[in-house]
Amino acid sequence: MTVQSGRRERKKAATRQKIADTALRLFLEHGYDAVGIRDVAAEADVAVTTLFSHFASKEALVFEQEEDFERRLTQAVTGRAPQEPLIPALRREILALVRHCTADSAAPIWRMIDASPALRRYDESIRLRHADALATAIAADPDRTRSETAARTIARFVIDAYSLAREAADPEAALDEIFPMIEAAWQVTCPSASGRRDSEGPQPRA
Repeated sequence: MTVQSGRRERKKAATRQKIADTALRLFLEHGYDAVGIRDVAAEADVAVTTLFSHFASKEALVFEQEEDFERRLTQAVTGRAPQEPLIPALRREILALVRHCTADSAAPIWRMIDASPALRRYDESIRLRHADALATAIAADPDRTRSETAARTIARFVIDAYSLAREAADPEAALDEIFPMIEAAWQVTCPSASGRRDSEGPQPRA
C-alpha cells in the first residue's frame, strides 16, 4: 500500500508539473490573455477537470510554486535552530527566495505578471495568504509571548520586504536596509526579548 501510494503521489506531482510547465510556455509564447484553460489542457493532454483538480484558477497556473514559497517561510520560523533569533532566520530565507525570483530566467514571468491586472491582483491575494500563514507560525513560536496583532504586523513587514527587494536594483542591499527596521519593530513588540536584552546591560543605580 505504501509503494502504491508513493507511486500515485509521484504521478500526481508529475501531472501537476506538466500542466504548469505547459501553461507557462503557452502564456509566454502567446500572451496570458490569449491562452485559455482549454488550450492548456489540450496541450498538456489532460482533461479540463484534471487541470482544475490541480489548479483552482487560470491565475494559479502562473504561481504554481506558491505552496512551496509559503512552506519555506513558515519553516524558517518553525525549523530554525533552538537559539537562532527569528528575524535573521527570516531574512536569510527571504534573501534566498528573492535570489530565486530575480534570476534571469524569471524576468519574462514577472514582466507578464506586471502587465496583467488579473495576475497582479492574484499576486496581491497570495501575498496576504502568505502573511497570514507566517503570522500563525510566529504567534505559535514557544520562545516568546506576543499578541496576534504583533505577529501579523511583523509577518506583513516580512512579506513586503520580499516584494520590495524583488523589485529593487540591488535586492540584497534593499534587505540590508529593510530588515534592521523589522528587527527594531520586533524588539518593540516582543517584551520578553527586550527584557532579556535589557537585563544583560548596565542597571540604573538606586
